[in-house]
Amino acid sequence: MELGREIKRRLRQVALPLLGACLTAYFVYHAVHGDRGIYAWLRINQELKAANAEAQALKDERLALERRITLLSSTSLDLDMLEERARVMLNFAHPDDLIIFLDQTRTGGG
Repeated sequence: MELGREIKRRLRQVALPLLGACLTAYFVYHAVHGDRGIYAWLRINQELKAANAEAQALKDERLALERRITLLSSTSLDLDMLEERARVMLNFAHPDDLIIFLDQTRTGGG
């Protein structure tokens, strides 16, 4: 009988700290590994940096295209740019141009 009381008393002394330790371990684990934990935050930051780099590259590409568009606008038409685009898009050439066809099957410099 005395042994049963001693075990119950010791269990009561250990139960609350053990429960607190388990709760603390649970919250610490989820603070590190959870959906909104440290690892998720680091992963989201990496994705954000990659998205910002891609957005900057797209902005640069857009600016380059806008510069080319202004060269083709009716107010400031650059004839060289117009001729270049006509040659590329329409396969246009002047009658006095000399056209040399290259053999596409041969590769290298030989």
